[in-house]
Amino acid sequence: MSDTSSLDALIQALRRLPGIGQKSAQRMAFHLLQHDRAGAQLLSQALAQASSHVRHCVRCHTFTEGELCEVCQDPGRDTARLCVVETPADQAAMERTGAFKGLYFVLMGRLSPLDGVGPRDIGVQELLERAGDGVVQEVILATSFTAEGEATAHALAEALKRRGVRVTRLARGVPVGSELEYVDLGTIAHALADRR
Repeated sequence: MSDTSSLDALIQALRRLPGIGQKSAQRMAFHLLQHDRAGAQLLSQALAQASSHVRHCVRCHTFTEGELCEVCQDPGRDTARLCVVETPADQAAMERTGAFKGLYFVLMGRLSPLDGVGPRDIGVQELLERAGDGVVQEVILATSFTAEGEATAHALAEALKRRGVRVTRLARGVPVGSELEYVDLGTIAHALADRR
């Protein structure tokens, strides 16, 4: 057995993170082992704890340690508004704005036929059931503005509208504080088309 098999295993494990290649993983592993062994232990313990305790909320699918997440348990939330996001990270971003006081449905992905991700994989049927519960009055589609995010939003909008649910989509446009001459043409075109 090689003297560096544990080191190699650590590097390969770090490479599983998005955006981390061989060199970045190697740099992280060397840093942790050379300069921050206490940090390596904390990271190891936190990963073990999270992987054994964190699960999906039974109602919205975000990450939680309980059966229901804090948002779903909050009696002060607007139950008539349901915001559909792709990931728990997207939900966290929406929450940081402080602008949305409704509830969420986390798809845990987006439609991607080329990758074999279909409606069942992202919980479309569960979303349709939840949106049609008689309590939800508006579904806000907050998927990304990539080709797959747009396709997902379109498919969801069509399915929800067939069930008589009011559907809206996040607006897109010129970022706050930006100068128009530096904004890409696609963003300007969408801002003009979506003006109010």
